[in-house]
Amino acid sequence: MRLVVQAKNGRGLRIISLLPSATEILFAIEAGDEVVGVTHECDYPDEALRLPRLTASAGPDYAMPAEIDRHVRESLHQGSSLYSLDRGLLERLRPDLIVTQELCPVCAVSYDVVDAAAKQLRSDARIVSLEPSSLREVFDTILLLGRMTGHEAGAREVVASLEARVAALAAARKRDAQRPRTLVLEWTDPPMSAGHWIPELIELAGGEPVLANPGVDSKRLEWDAIAASDPDAVIVAPCGFDLPKTKAAIAELHGKPQWRSLRANRSGRVLALDGNAYLSRPGTRLVEASEIIAEWYVGAQPMATLRRFRQHDRSRD
Repeated sequence: MRLVVQAKNGRGLRIISLLPSATEILFAIEAGDEVVGVTHECDYPDEALRLPRLTASAGPDYAMPAEIDRHVRESLHQGSSLYSLDRGLLERLRPDLIVTQELCPVCAVSYDVVDAAAKQLRSDARIVSLEPSSLREVFDTILLLGRMTGHEAGAREVVASLEARVAALAAARKRDAQRPRTLVLEWTDPPMSAGHWIPELIELAGGEPVLANPGVDSKRLEWDAIAASDPDAVIVAPCGFDLPKTKAAIAELHGKPQWRSLRANRSGRVLALDGNAYLSRPGTRLVEASEIIAEWYVGAQPMATLRRFRQHDRSRD
C-alpha cells in the first residue's frame, strides 16, 4: 500500500484534519503549514484557530452533562449525525489527505459521512482513520502521520521526547511506594469510567486506577459502585469539557449523597482537569496530563509547573 501521500500538480501537500488530536500532532511534527482545514473543535495550537472550519455541531448547545448525554443518546438511536460537514468547502480546499477517526461516533464527524463526501471530490483525496486505544498506539499514530506527510524526522523527534518523559515518570514511580487509588470520571451524569489510554496515564503518574477500562471504551458506572470503591483521589475530566465547565459539573455532583460520602471529596482530593485538552484527545499532550497528576499526588508545585496548576487547579469546594 502506498504510504506517503503525494501532492498533486507540483503544489504543496494539502491536509484536512477532522480530528482535534490529529491537528495537534500535525503541527507538532512541523506539518502545520500543510493543514488547510480543521474542525470547529480544533483549538490547539493557536495557529489552528485561523484555519477554515469544515464542521459544526448539529444539535443544541446544552451546558449540563445530563442534557448533553440525553441528546447524544437520542441522536445516535435515531441514526442522526452529531456534526455537520461543509462539503462545498471541502471541495474548494482540494485536499490530498483527510485525517479522521472511527473510534468514537461522539468525538468527531462520522467516518461514513467523511468517506461519502471524499468520494465526490475531484482531488481524489486519501483518507486515513486514526484508532489508537493506548499510549503506545498514540505514539505509533504520530509516526504514521509523519511518514504519510513526509515529516518522519519531526515525528520521530516528538515521539522520542515523549518517550523520555514517560521514562522519567516511570523512574519516579519506582521511587514512590504510595499508589493512590484513583477514580477518573470521563463524564459525570451519568458517571463514566476511564477508558482507552487514561488508566495508563494514571499508572504513569503513580496512581492505581479504580473502576477503569484500559484499552477499551469508557463504561457507565453506578453511584453505589463508586461509593463502595471509595477511592483515595478523584479526577474529574469530562470529555470535551474545558476547566470552567468541569468545575460546574463538579458543583452539580454535590447533589449526590454518594459523592458527598467519598473520602476523596471530604478530604479535598478532587482534581478538576481540562479533559478536552489533556485526557480526551489522543495527541501530544497526554504525557503532560500524567506529569500534572503526578505533581498533584505529592502536592508539589515547582515553578516550572505553576502555570499549569493555575489552569488545572484542585477543586476543594
